[in-house]
Amino acid sequence: MSTKTRGIDFSKLSLKDALDLAILVEEEAEERYVELAHQMEIHRTEEAAAFFRFMAINEKKHGSELSERRKKLFGDAPREVRRTMIFDIEAPDYDEARAQMSPHEALTVAMSSEKKAYEFFVAALPHLSDPEVRSLFEELRQEEIHHQELVAKELAKVPATKDALGDAFEDEPLAL
Repeated sequence: MSTKTRGIDFSKLSLKDALDLAILVEEEAEERYVELAHQMEIHRTEEAAAFFRFMAINEKKHGSELSERRKKLFGDAPREVRRTMIFDIEAPDYDEARAQMSPHEALTVAMSSEKKAYEFFVAALPHLSDPEVRSLFEELRQEEIHHQELVAKELAKVPATKDALGDAFEDEPLAL
């Protein structure tokens, strides 16, 4: 169905596997936001780092809620869906982070990620045959709309000014 998944047959996806997939998507996004926050801290771009930490906390919270739901329904049944079966479904792209990012640029990265996740769930819906899985994916799609609305509200509060370095990917030169 997607270049972002490998070995997942969406037409045969069980509710347990769908929950595991959703949990992995949240874990991947959380980890990437933590990495981006760390990268921004190294470049002393604290406002962008703070926003990425905020997003990581939100992803972790959503992943925990999905994990609790899975545990109630399926106990400790082993996962069939593995992290190696997904790639960048919601996680921000590595090349979107730049040294000296402005808060507006950080929010734009988050918006792109939320849109990417929304598009994933929309694209999966026609391939789902299980009504419970379809309902879960519709719920996840709606959650991504809600996330986009939250990011949009924050974007509206932040001026779209570029940092002095603009799109620089590199650090300043060091004196020898």
